[in-house]
Amino acid sequence: MVQQVHDVMTAAPVAVGTLTGVGEVAQRMRDEDIGAVLVTERDELRGLVTDRDLAIRVLAEGLDPGCTTVREACSPQLVTVAPGDEVGRAVGLMREHALRRLPVVENGEAVGVVALGDLAVEHDTDSTLSEISASSSNT
Repeated sequence: MVQQVHDVMTAAPVAVGTLTGVGEVAQRMRDEDIGAVLVTERDELRGLVTDRDLAIRVLAEGLDPGCTTVREACSPQLVTVAPGDEVGRAVGLMREHALRRLPVVENGEAVGVVALGDLAVEHDTDSTLSEISASSSNT
C-alpha cells in the first residue's frame, strides 16, 4: 500500500504571525525542540522559518534579533504538499528543491509539516539520519 503524507507528517505545527520577533521564535524552537515554524498572516500560510534561516538571514547578516520579525527571515517561496499526496511526491519535491521540510496544506490551511527526518525514520530505519532523527535532543 502506498503511504500518504498524513501518515508521516507532524500534525498541528507551530505557527506564528508575520510580525513575531525572531528572538521569540528562537525561544519557541528551543522550548518545543523544533527546527521550523510556520509563518501565517490572517490564518494564511506566508512562509516557513527555520533555525538555519535565523542563523543565516538574521545573525550572519548582523540584524538585531530584538528588532527583526519573521517576515524578514522566513522563506516566502513555499513548496507544499497535501496530506493525501503520496510520500514519494514529498520526497521528489524535497530532492528537486533541496528542502529539508515541507508544509502540509489542506484547503489553504497548514495542517502539518513533513521533514526529511520524518521520512528517514519511516522509510530508512537503518540509516544514520534515521537514528539521529529518532534520538532525543542534546539541548
